[in-house]
Formats: sequence, C-alpha cells, structure tokens
Amino acid sequence: MKYSMLLLLLIISGCSNSIDVPDTSELPTLMQRGASYVDLISLPKPQGKIYVSVYDFRDQTGQYKPQPNSNFSTAVPQGGTALLTMALLDSEWFFPLERQGLQNLLTERKIIRAAQKKQESISNHGSTLPSLLSANVMIEGGIVAYDSNIKTGGVGARYLGIGGSGQYRADQVTVNIRAVDVRSGKILTSVTTSKTILSYEVSAGAFRFVDYKELLEVELGYTNNEPVNIALMSAIDSAVIHLIVKGIEDGLWRPANPAGTENPIFRKYASETNQIL
Repeated sequence: MKYSMLLLLLIISGCSNSIDVPDTSELPTLMQRGASYVDLISLPKPQGKIYVSVYDFRDQTGQYKPQPNSNFSTAVPQGGTALLTMALLDSEWFFPLERQGLQNLLTERKIIRAAQKKQESISNHGSTLPSLLSANVMIEGGIVAYDSNIKTGGVGARYLGIGGSGQYRADQVTVNIRAVDVRSGKILTSVTTSKTILSYEVSAGAFRFVDYKELLEVELGYTNNEPVNIALMSAIDSAVIHLIVKGIEDGLWRPANPAGTENPIFRKYASETNQIL
C-alpha cells in the first residue's frame, strides 16, 4: 500500500511540474480576435465604401453574472457600440460616422465657430468649417440574448479515494444587426448570430489514510473559461460578414470585382442557413 501511495505521489508531482502555466506579459497587446476575424478581412473589396452611423449597440439582455459575483456585474460587456464600430472598420466596406459621442463633437464644433465669428485665426482648422457627413445607412441592433448553461455535463470516477473528474458548461451570446435606409426608414436587411462560450474543468485527486491519524489528500486541476468579450466580438464579426453577404445578394451594394461572389469566404457564408431545432 505504501508503495502504491509513493507511486501516486511521484505521478502527481511529475504532472504538477509539467503543467504549462501561461506567462502573463507586462506589456499591453491588441485585443485577441476569433476565427471570424480572418473571414471578415478576407472578404472581397467593395466598389465603394458606405457611410454608416451607429448610435447605440447595447446590452438588451438584462443578464447579470451568477452568484457569488456582484449583483451589478453584467454577464456581457457593455461596450457593444465600440466593438461593432471596430468590426465595420476592419471589414473595409463601411465608413462609420461618430454618433455615440455626437454631443461632444457638436460642442467642439461650437467652440471652433465661436472663435471664427470673432475673426480669430485658428491655425489647425482654417477659416471655414465643413458640415458633418451624413450616413446612407444606419446600423441598429444590440446584444439580444445571453443564455447560461445551455449544455452542461461531466464525468468522474473514484476508487479507494483516488480518482478524477471533468465537467463542462456552455453559454451562448446572441446579437442582432439591422441595416436601415435613412431616407425611408426601411429595414434593408437583418442578421442574428450566436456564439457559444465554453468553460471546462478537469481535476484529479487522492484522499487516503496512509496510517493511523495520518491522512493524505492531493488535488490537481485545470480550468479554462473562454473570454466573453472575444465570443461577443466573434458574434459581431460574423454578423457584419452576413450583413455584407446578404446586401450583395439583394443588390444593396456591390464588390469592386464582379467575380468577388466566387470568393470562398463569400460562398461559405452565403450557403449558411438557420438551423432548425
């Protein structure tokens, strides 16, 4: 028995030494992106970029993180407008116009006009101030759903106090994006995409009395939680791709090269259909 426990200790110590603990960099890096980002930047180029406005793209779920987290900690990030604007820019199909901070922009322009009325020279703006650009299309929508524990499961085994277990949990975030014609208010196209957020845990341990009043307890585990912001960004990237693809199919906008519809990324997303549960 003592030899078996010694062997177990050696195995566990060897596993602990082989654990690949990720190093944390002291320097900030650009935000990580999912696989949808590669598809987003691989789309065919447009015939001309479209001026779009995004006023608000907010969390409409009302979901909060489960206990023991704070009751004020939301389940999804609140910066949806910034993430959507980033995706629109990265696609190279759109010119997003500043609308979320519109009041700040108007205030700054008032300061410039006030100085120009006094006939003061403004070296960094000149004597005239052009009008703000107007959008052709308005992008509406938001984070419409966050479903927790859509899939859960696990497996475990223990014999004579020695064993291991594993469990997983899958959440899902859903976003909706609508393109609206600013002249008529007509909804040109609407896209809803979902992204699964996977978390899993693997653990092993031993719980044995090796001698009278001598207890051996060893635990080893690993947990991985997919960041919600990366999953949300992937869902937004995918929604923007579908928006572009559906717009091309409906004749709302065109690629620079008519052969762009033969692009493998375009064909991949054009062939996708809604899954029926």
